[in-house]
Amino acid sequence: MNISELKLIIFDWDGTLMDSIDHIVNSMQGAIRDMQYEHKDVNAIRHIIGLGMHEAILALFPDCEQDERLKFIESYRDYFFDKSNSSDFYPGALDVINSLKTQDYLLAVATSKGRNGLERAFNNYDLQDMFHASRCADETQSKPHPQMLNELLEELQIKPQEAVMVGDTAYDMEMARNADVPRVACCYGVHSQEKLMAYEPVACMQSITELENVLSSRFSDKITKAS
Repeated sequence: MNISELKLIIFDWDGTLMDSIDHIVNSMQGAIRDMQYEHKDVNAIRHIIGLGMHEAILALFPDCEQDERLKFIESYRDYFFDKSNSSDFYPGALDVINSLKTQDYLLAVATSKGRNGLERAFNNYDLQDMFHASRCADETQSKPHPQMLNELLEELQIKPQEAVMVGDTAYDMEMARNADVPRVACCYGVHSQEKLMAYEPVACMQSITELENVLSSRFSDKITKAS
């Protein structure tokens, strides 16, 4: 696959840019208690991070009906958006985004968050104009289905080989592979390096601050960018 003309960088959000894994786990466990469902340990919940909420709930509780899932999601959101608990970006993440933006790359987000959650994050950190496009799990197919990436590529008029997906879960990597998009794995997030490497990423980073070096070393002629 020719990946020399890199124009678009697509980021996952939670676990890739935002250090929110513990917050997600705690919010899920709170919702599980509220719903009086069987307790799930940290590892079980970490495994489903990266899926859309309906898909995540069904992975944990296969018999959960739709009306119960809606109650679960409402409870989860109450915990997640509780102002007494919060998440922040990984160190250096905002600097990386700003630097890539100044280099005229197109930037996008493909996340399993809902649209309201992503927009709230954009507003909280004044990032409304930082990303050229975004897709959320409640407005398209959940990862690892490629529709989320396909829609971003179509909207921004970018070929798959001109983009790269940056994510921390096997669902990110599988989605990118399904869309024929090169991928960079973040080994500091939810899933292990061994699990991520099964999807043949071009690199596996231990910190988001490594991204620019990865792009310059793995995408050889990355001078051709979107105008």
